[in-house]
Amino acid sequence: MLAAGPLFAKGLIIRRPFVVRLLRRTGTEGKGVRLLARLRRKYGDGPLRLRLPLREQAVILSPRHLRRILAGTPEPFAAASREKQAALAHFQPEGVLVSEGGERAERRRFNEAVLESACPVHSLAPRLAARIEAETAPLRAAEQLGWPAFKRAWFRMVRQAIFGPSARDDERLTDTLEKLRADANWAFLKPRRERLRDRFLASVRERLAEAPPDSLGGLARARATAGSAPEHQIAHWLFAFDAAAIAGFRTLAMLALHPQAAARARESDEFRRACLLETLRLWPTTPAVLRETRAETQWEASALPAGTGLLIHLPFFHRDGSRIPYADRFVPDIWLDGRAEAWPFVPFSTGPAGCPARNLVLFLASAWIAALIRGRMPALPAGAGLDPAGLPATFDHFALRLKLAPLETSRAAGEEPARPASVDPSFQRSKTWLTNSRS
Repeated sequence: MLAAGPLFAKGLIIRRPFVVRLLRRTGTEGKGVRLLARLRRKYGDGPLRLRLPLREQAVILSPRHLRRILAGTPEPFAAASREKQAALAHFQPEGVLVSEGGERAERRRFNEAVLESACPVHSLAPRLAARIEAETAPLRAAEQLGWPAFKRAWFRMVRQAIFGPSARDDERLTDTLEKLRADANWAFLKPRRERLRDRFLASVRERLAEAPPDSLGGLARARATAGSAPEHQIAHWLFAFDAAAIAGFRTLAMLALHPQAAARARESDEFRRACLLETLRLWPTTPAVLRETRAETQWEASALPAGTGLLIHLPFFHRDGSRIPYADRFVPDIWLDGRAEAWPFVPFSTGPAGCPARNLVLFLASAWIAALIRGRMPALPAGAGLDPAGLPATFDHFALRLKLAPLETSRAAGEEPARPASVDPSFQRSKTWLTNSRS
C-alpha cells in the first residue's frame, strides 16, 4: 500500500539511511498522506478494511476512532500486536510493549516508577543536566555539527544517565543493540540471532548491577520486582533514546530555519518543549501505531473480528492539509494555545499505553538543545531543502550538517532580533476547523 509502505520500508525500529534519502527525493510519504485523505473522503471515517494475505488489517481514518483505540488499550485493543511482538522479540522479548495481562501491568508500573512519568522534571535532573553540559561542550566548539557526532555525544550522555559514568564509552553495547534493531525491522522475515540477543541482555544486566544509585539503572535495580524484567525495559529505553536524538537534531534544524523561534527557545524551557513536540508532529519518530483487536469490536459501518490488526498512520493525522491549515509548517505555539489538544496529535501516543518517558525525554532533549544554542545560533547550509512555507514529508537527518555560529556573529550577519510572542495567524482561520473536527 502506497501510504503504509514507506513507513515500513524506511524502518520502524531503526531507520535505513538509503531508503530515507530515496523517500525524501521522491516525496512518496507526502503522497501517502494525500492518498489516505482521498480514501477518507471517498469511503468515510472507516476503519478502512484491507484484506491482506496473512490476516485482515484496518487503517484508522477518524480522530474519534484514534482516540477510542488509544484509550481502549490494552483491552480490547492490545498494544502487543503480532507484528510488534515479532519485531521486538529480536532484542526485548519481555518488554512492556509486547507483554499482556498481569505481566504488562507489572512492567508498566515499573517503567512509570523509574522514569517518573508523572513528573515534568525527573528527580535526577541536576545529575542529568551535568552530563548534558559535559557532552555538549565539544559539539559547541566544533565548526560543523552532523548527525554522527550529535548521536555519539547523545548516547555518551544516555549511557551515563542509565548506567553511570563507567558506561560512558561502552559503544559496543549500543552498537550491538543497533544490529539487533536492524534485524527487528524485518520482524517475521528474519530469524532471530538469539545468542547475540542474549549476550546483549547479559551486558545490560551486568551494567545494571553496577549502576550507581543516582542513575536510572540504580533506580531500576531498587524498584525491580519479580516480573518486571528490567533488562528488557532498559533495552527499550535505549531504543527509544535514539528516536529522542533524531527529534532533537531535527529541532535544531527547525530553530536554524526560524531564528525568532530560536530566540524564544533560548529563554523558555516550555517553548523548547513545544518546539520538540512540533518537530515530532511534523516528522513522528514512531510513524505507525499498531494495535490488535482482542474481541469483536463494533464500529459505525461494520464490526471488526477479533485478531484484526489496526494501523494508525501518524503522518496522516499530523500532516493532512485538507484538515490542518498549518500541516506543513513549523508552528510550535499550537502546543501552548490548545490547538494540539483539540486535534489528535500524539507524538508520544497517549492513554494507558502512552510513552512513560515522555517527560524525561522532553527534559533531556530540551536541556540538550538549550546547551547547544546558549550564545549560539544554529545555521543551515545552502541547499538544505527546507522551505519554512512547505516543509517536506521526509526529513533526511543523516545528510544534514549544521553550524553553531556565535550569536553576535549571527546578528552581525543579519539575524532578526527576537520579537514578542504572538499567536500564529492560522489560529484565527482554524477556529471553525477545530470545532468541526472534535467529533
